[in-house]
Amino acid sequence: MMFRFLSVFIGLGFSQLIAGQTCCSGGIPLSNNIGLEFNEDDTLLLNISYDFNNLNTLKNNTETLDDNSRLRTTHSILINTGYAFLNKWSVEGLFTWVNQRRIISQFESENLDQTYGIGDAIVLIRYSLLKNTPKNWNLNIGAGVKIPLGSSTETNDQGITLNADLQPGSNAWDLVYLVGTSKTFDFRPTMTFSSRVVYRQTGENDSYFGNSSYKFGNEIQAFLNVSDQFLIKNTLVNPSLSFKYRNAEKDETQGFDIPNTGGDWVFIIPSFSVKLFQNISFNAAAELPLYSSPDGTQLTPTYRLTTGLLFKLFSKPEALTLNQEL
Repeated sequence: MMFRFLSVFIGLGFSQLIAGQTCCSGGIPLSNNIGLEFNEDDTLLLNISYDFNNLNTLKNNTETLDDNSRLRTTHSILINTGYAFLNKWSVEGLFTWVNQRRIISQFESENLDQTYGIGDAIVLIRYSLLKNTPKNWNLNIGAGVKIPLGSSTETNDQGITLNADLQPGSNAWDLVYLVGTSKTFDFRPTMTFSSRVVYRQTGENDSYFGNSSYKFGNEIQAFLNVSDQFLIKNTLVNPSLSFKYRNAEKDETQGFDIPNTGGDWVFIIPSFSVKLFQNISFNAAAELPLYSSPDGTQLTPTYRLTTGLLFKLFSKPEALTLNQEL
């Protein structure tokens, strides 16, 4: 009996040691999914999507390690809604429900930790500095906050509070800034070239594990995108291709940097949308890593898949598309 108790105790301790040594570069896709595109005023958009993020690639800086004993997955339901008003102003909100899972395989057994529930949200206000200029330029800026709606105190089966990167929420208010631009050309009016930059200045959870503090690293994401429209058998199809650069600073606890957090990533994102009805479109995207350089040893994204439906409500009878930079 004593030997069995010691074996379980040592096994649990080793499991927590592994989890503590390797953070992950994934999580709830908040900054990824803000940026609805409004082509007209007095328009209400509603986008409901499912996002699956698979992290099964263990890297030490740029070196890929031959170790598949760790798996992280994030399943997210995303509700993104926005309204364009007063000619150049728009407001949008992103609300989430998430299920995060961490599986560690060792000694011919699997250890599963998971959390699920309402995640954090983002509310963003944008203003169009340039809108449909004679040279077809658009430029908008935005600012908002990430609201800590999700729980940050979920526990595992043993009643131990899980690490911050596995929690549905962060218990911290963040500031979010966005700059976006787009242009079309006369040689192909249906083709749009666009870019956007999203910067998230993170706040601090000052009740981490009850009496400590935790701060996720500040993050910047930059997107370059080209999209077009084609009519295929009376169905409007919008394919697009994006490149995303993401940089995350190291996380901090008690004001000190945490090893094995932060880094740089580059992704390619092919996507498309199909107009099902006058005001309903189906969209899908895949996010694949081209370059990963996490700081230290981390699990990094292997692939991400997103599918959803876009509803256009209370608008004029005119074509409208959603930017597919997911």
